[in-house]
Amino acid sequence: MNIVVLGVIFFVLIQFAVGLWASRKPKNETDFLLAGRRLNPSLAVFTIFATWFGAETCIGAASSIYENGLSGGTADPFGFSLCLLFMGFVFARPLWKRKFITFADLFKQRYSVRIEKLVVIILVPASMLWAAAQIRAFGQILSSLSGLQVEYAITIAASVVIIYTMLGGLLAVAVTDVIQAGFLIVGLVLLGIFVFASGDPNASLASVDAARFSFVSEDSTLLQKFEAWSIPIFGSVLTQELITRVLACRSAEEARSSTLKGGTLYLLVGLIPVYLGLVGLNLMPDLADSEQLLPELAKTYLPTVLYILFAGALVSAILSTVDSALLASSSLISHNIVVPLSKRNHEVSERQKVLFARIGIVILGGLAYYIALHAKGVYDLVVTASAFGSAGVFVVGTFGLFTRFGGEITAGLTLVSAATIWILGEFVFGWATPFFISLLTGFGVYIVAALIERHFSGPAKGFQTA
Repeated sequence: MNIVVLGVIFFVLIQFAVGLWASRKPKNETDFLLAGRRLNPSLAVFTIFATWFGAETCIGAASSIYENGLSGGTADPFGFSLCLLFMGFVFARPLWKRKFITFADLFKQRYSVRIEKLVVIILVPASMLWAAAQIRAFGQILSSLSGLQVEYAITIAASVVIIYTMLGGLLAVAVTDVIQAGFLIVGLVLLGIFVFASGDPNASLASVDAARFSFVSEDSTLLQKFEAWSIPIFGSVLTQELITRVLACRSAEEARSSTLKGGTLYLLVGLIPVYLGLVGLNLMPDLADSEQLLPELAKTYLPTVLYILFAGALVSAILSTVDSALLASSSLISHNIVVPLSKRNHEVSERQKVLFARIGIVILGGLAYYIALHAKGVYDLVVTASAFGSAGVFVVGTFGLFTRFGGEITAGLTLVSAATIWILGEFVFGWATPFFISLLTGFGVYIVAALIERHFSGPAKGFQTA
């Protein structure tokens, strides 16, 4: 076992230590899932940054840009940065003021219990795909460092993150995020500097083919351009992972400002993998697996000590993103499905609620592991996670949060129709813009159904502020 692997193991052990420390802190469900709603601005900014800034930026975006230029990296970091800014400017304050525990609580409060359950069914698979992307990226890094086959490395990665996530709640995640984000930022900055200052003419952006700077491929249509930008923005803004951080802040204003700062930091740091992906094709033109670009660049250009720091920080950041995804999906199932079902038979204690969430993490982590083993790549997983059923959730969630227009029937028809259209377009008919079509379908169905529903139920439900 080489010194680099030992260094990565050290970083992982830190995660376990924090998880063990935090496992004794939660006294109730709110403590475990929302850190008791006590996140200060510093913790909030870094946990928002670290949660979003994971494998899809460090590994997936650099890999996709390596293969396709900027047209392959539209979503990350540019689209996801806009997603965070969108959350801060539009959704953060009103969401925080509702005092939800999970995002599905909005649909229960605004529409009905049935819509709440339907939203959970739609949101959880997306979180599973997101977690699988991070696990796969962790496996890629571990494989590059240790020489293990990717399948074995993914197995080890999944085991680590499942156990770690089960131990600690959001407080553990937030505390480690500050450390992880700091190391990651330093590691990426150092890698960028060492590559740029290497003296290799291929490390200059001037050496990059001009066509690789285009954000869209030459044969893409206007609708395809909108599709590429709309998935990370509209498809990811109303996700449990992000909303959890908003709800955990101490005030509505802190939720807003922390999200805006986190989005700005995300864009600035995300430009480094963009640069490395652009010049990477010239520096390492014969990579068998483009997802190995960042680890291989770090191995080539960084001194051993800094390489250990970079590898450890990258692994830590991925761990942070995985635990966030698993915690988000488990919270939806435990809080919105398991606990209400259990209450029908007996009173559920706060300790039991935390236990349900932890059991959910183990089960869902196993599913994410299976997906990671059989996925084509990190970037594909992230884009699919962002688009899966999210168009309908965005439409219904937006109308539900800001208006009293539309009721249970309208919400149900919109969620089902938008998700069905996307699935058919993506997997059956092979449409070029399945998310855009599902988004338009969602808006159209919601407005028409709401008008019909209002006609039969009376004039009480118009366009009123919620």
